[in-house]
Amino acid sequence: MSDAILAMRAAIQTRLAADAALTALIGPGRVHDEAPRAARGLYVVHGEVEARDWSTGSDRGCEQELALVVWAAQSGSSRQALEAAGLIVGALDDAELAPEGHALVNLRWLSSRLAREPRNGLSFVTIRFRAVTETL
Repeated sequence: MSDAILAMRAAIQTRLAADAALTALIGPGRVHDEAPRAARGLYVVHGEVEARDWSTGSDRGCEQELALVVWAAQSGSSRQALEAAGLIVGALDDAELAPEGHALVNLRWLSSRLAREPRNGLSFVTIRFRAVTETL
């Protein structure tokens, strides 16, 4: 199932990189697999994923609950983090993505949660989606 996870991450990365409104808000190249060191401003990191078998009698499939995390790498930027999260939900909810080697059955927004990192007070928004794919 890791191939389905990697394919979805790549498809999401491509979609978000092509979103002009999101790029205007956070800047180009600000969606990462891992949190960058000493980042400034807003950036997005792929978060946790839970994958489950979604196979039928004739097709292999994968159901994923995946997260994207918008970090505001400066104090007091929860508003911008929420704006970026809204743009991400708009770009991905029910989107028609093409993950390599898989057919996307659906991609739906599940929830968004604004919080602050207790150690440094930085705001972050965790956005959760549900994706179902079938192996081609």
